[in-house]
Amino acid sequence: MNMLTEAAVERKLDTMDEQPAIKMRGENVTVHYGDTQALFDVNLDVPEKQVIALIGPSGCGKSTFLRCLNRMNDTIDICRVGGKITLDDENIYDPRIDVVELRARVGMVFQKPNPFPKSIFENVAYGPRIHGLASAKSDLDGIVETSLQKAGLWNEVKDRLHAPGTGLSGGQQQRLCIARAIAVSPEVILMDEPCSALDPIATAKIEELIDELRENYTIVIVTHSMQQAARVSQRTAMFHLGNLVEEGPTDKMFTNPEEKRTQDYITGRFG
Repeated sequence: MNMLTEAAVERKLDTMDEQPAIKMRGENVTVHYGDTQALFDVNLDVPEKQVIALIGPSGCGKSTFLRCLNRMNDTIDICRVGGKITLDDENIYDPRIDVVELRARVGMVFQKPNPFPKSIFENVAYGPRIHGLASAKSDLDGIVETSLQKAGLWNEVKDRLHAPGTGLSGGQQQRLCIARAIAVSPEVILMDEPCSALDPIATAKIEELIDELRENYTIVIVTHSMQQAARVSQRTAMFHLGNLVEEGPTDKMFTNPEEKRTQDYITGRFG
């Protein structure tokens, strides 16, 4: 083996041994809605600049856990979150944490596209404006264009930026919501079944976009689609009845899971 080949092999081995940094971490996370417990001592690491898919049957706690990651559950009066969740080793439930700033760092894209009743431009400009990220109109123009480009939407809307965002197709509206999320330069993007209301063509575009976005963002996606989880994620976490059943590399989870419940869910025996 020549030296060049040896070096290439060593580089490949080094890459295989490298573990991604942990961007967010949940430790013994519990959630109660009034007297009803929805999550039981969930321990889950979210690796940096990867996609982790949360799967499991309806009502299993995956969306509840997702909403803990940017404190969206704070908006529900009867909800109590226990345990610890960190972002870059900082407890996001510390009373000193600015929740508005947290939600800029950990953005969210919902199940149903929900553009503001404003123009396409204003949908994307809203966040940077209220967070003071653009001091001049030229800065704002640049942020809007860059965000729409990253969301794969710029070429489709650049000639109608002042048309209503609600006039776009469902798939375009969802990409507009993704552009709106990334306009404030988040570090993490949470996606709660972002394709469930979309047709297969729009779904394929969103999946392609997710694959591109993970170069710059950490992504956590809740999905009911096993095929989607297999296509877009590097790691998968299986939830059932409020418990984290298991978590691991996506290819292993789908071919050789450790838990029978994971196997049964993936093969369609329940869910």
